[in-house]
Amino acid sequence: LKRGVDVVVATPGRALDHIRRKTLRLAGIKVVILDEADEMLDMGFAEDLEAILNETPAERQTALFSATLPPRIADIANKHLKNPVRVRIDREVVPAGSAPRVRQVAYVVGRAHKMATLGRVLDVENPTSAIVFCRTRTEVDELCESLNGRGYRAEALHGGLSQEQRDRVMKKFRANTADLLIATDVAARGLDVEHVSHVVNYDVPTSAEAYVHRIGRTGRAGREGVAITLAEPREHRLLRNIEYLTKQKIQVSAVPTVADLRARRIEMTKAALRETLLAGDLDHFRAVVDSLAQDFDIMDVAAAAVKMADAKDGAEAEEIPSVTIRPDRPERPLSGHDRGPAPRAGAAGSEGGKPGKGIAKAFGKKRITPEWDVARLYIGAGRAANIRPGDLVGAIVNEAGVDARAIGAIQITDRFSLVEVPAEIADSVIETLRATTIKGKRVPVRRDREQAWKS
Repeated sequence: LKRGVDVVVATPGRALDHIRRKTLRLAGIKVVILDEADEMLDMGFAEDLEAILNETPAERQTALFSATLPPRIADIANKHLKNPVRVRIDREVVPAGSAPRVRQVAYVVGRAHKMATLGRVLDVENPTSAIVFCRTRTEVDELCESLNGRGYRAEALHGGLSQEQRDRVMKKFRANTADLLIATDVAARGLDVEHVSHVVNYDVPTSAEAYVHRIGRTGRAGREGVAITLAEPREHRLLRNIEYLTKQKIQVSAVPTVADLRARRIEMTKAALRETLLAGDLDHFRAVVDSLAQDFDIMDVAAAAVKMADAKDGAEAEEIPSVTIRPDRPERPLSGHDRGPAPRAGAAGSEGGKPGKGIAKAFGKKRITPEWDVARLYIGAGRAANIRPGDLVGAIVNEAGVDARAIGAIQITDRFSLVEVPAEIADSVIETLRATTIKGKRVPVRRDREQAWKS
């Protein structure tokens, strides 16, 4: 930096550190590029970015690169760009009758059987390398430990790791010394690893944008890929919502059976034997075959060898209970991205009451009973911090990608607020709100303990 450079690539925190120490001088900057703009805001860097941009000259070229364009990105563009041109690269149009490069399939299973299903699917699919996405850091660590205990070579990647640890993990994954990368969305955003053959959603993403980000890690550079989603019975509506928004079909399949696994293992054994035969250098083993052929039929000798090779692939598996989903009533999927302008804050219900009251009000005057269980979230800011219902609705809709109509009753006191959301996405909403700011401040967010005690 002292000698002078043409390009500086920096994280927001490191850039601000050098600006404050006067080691990074921006007076002569001609071009400012903000890459992964939506990820930067998701990670809570909004204030840092504002501070950096304010240090740059007024006469400059500014470019924002973002996989999605939520309102908060548009606000930054309007504030810091002059007469900007929006360039949009649409997804590739697949010709009629041709298969998409990413095969998308979902398995509906109970939560108790998700780990077993994941193992079964990995055994059947036999990926070259795969990324498994989870919602939380804790889930990443637990799943990584379980998979390693089952004989897989898995590595964890999440925001709790230092940069050195992340680099070490990615070096292993790129070098194929790790088969599975277990990651959160934020940690894996923007990863470009050519040999990823499979992406697995261990949980259904709460937004179509997150789903597109995830499956975009496979099928890159013209290659074919597979996107697998493990959905709990209550999450099948989220699958339909993703289908509606992405205009792509997700095939719901039955969990592979033990017979499917056996057939797949036989295929893999056959392929391995074919490669060995083509490689040659079998003279050392011919004497063994000749000796056995004197007492047994040569076909029986070969079959016994195949049986031994197949037995090395793993112990006998157990059947996994399948789940049958009842057909749903035709309905428009819930999404904050296809409904037009968001409803005003009051529509979500600013008073306390029975669970689901706010959700019912969001659908209109007619009372509609929600089809999901409700979880109540505690947010550690209230009227004393000038928190209004619109602030909470906006944060949940814009940051967590939740439809405003799915937000239930909102109760605001002087020191804290309570918000009802669908129980199946409560943990994801909590993690997202903890990573962002409300009214410019980080606030504690958790499940309401009083509700948990009553239940």
